[in-house]
Amino acid sequence: MKSFTINHNDAGQRVSKFVEKTVPALPHTLLYKYFRLKRIKLNKKRCQPQDRLNEGDIIELYINDEFFGEGRQDLVFLKVPDKINIIYEDENILLVDKKPGLVVHEDDDNTPDTLINRILHYLYNKGEYNPEEENSFVPSLCNRIDRNTGGIVIAAKNAASLRILNQKIKDRELSKLYLCLVHGVPQPKSATLKDYLVKDSSRNQVRVFHKQVPNSKTIITSYKTLKTNGKVSLLEVDLKTGRTHQIRAHMAFYGHPLVGDTKYGTNSQNKGSGHSYQALYAYKLRFHFCTDGDILSYLDGKEFSVQSVDFANEL
Repeated sequence: MKSFTINHNDAGQRVSKFVEKTVPALPHTLLYKYFRLKRIKLNKKRCQPQDRLNEGDIIELYINDEFFGEGRQDLVFLKVPDKINIIYEDENILLVDKKPGLVVHEDDDNTPDTLINRILHYLYNKGEYNPEEENSFVPSLCNRIDRNTGGIVIAAKNAASLRILNQKIKDRELSKLYLCLVHGVPQPKSATLKDYLVKDSSRNQVRVFHKQVPNSKTIITSYKTLKTNGKVSLLEVDLKTGRTHQIRAHMAFYGHPLVGDTKYGTNSQNKGSGHSYQALYAYKLRFHFCTDGDILSYLDGKEFSVQSVDFANEL
């Protein structure tokens, strides 16, 4: 039997969710069987999977040791640098300027040097995260950016902030603005584009259509031209929907692929451009809450931006 005392980062979640995080090797079929057999207890009593946890509660798990493994944390994040580019930080959140080339989570290459591992190392060194003191929570990213795209990534330091931010993002109460460098001069110079996107996971690519097709999803992209030299143009883009590769595929669909983007552009277009990856940066973040922000209410109305974007100065 193993016993866990619920802390502030565990509170508020369902008992079943807590057990899934604490004993990830336990099959779902056994999880719910153990609830029926009273091998999962809350404050010495039988409990249901949907029961909510409160700080100070005691969870007892009468589960075979084999499902717990030898250790819940291998501290792999200590093997990577703790260097991150911080835009803003308080006791609840961290805004980081991710540079192109760094992955946010482990990918198919299983590289340990990821943005989240760097953040965990940074918080560990500050004394704000200790896996030995946590039952089920790990500081987490609230949004993702492709390896070769740079920009602002939001990290939640505690469970309450993570829940709030995930809901705010889902309800579109946060806005991210992007800068991108495209080939040509879009006409008109400002517009809102609405089309349909189909994702091809096998090729890690998407296709855009003017009309709905099977498995398509609506995409809405607003852009305005900030500068142009007639050959390339600097755009500010506001995503109204957030689909895979939306900006890259949508602008290419209208004849203006991003500079450096060979997935949706061509090698001949990018020859001599000096860009080895797409010129795209999530450079500005706005909080505009329509509902109560609870412990994050102080962020409502605030705007954050990166200090500089290299390709923005090319024109």
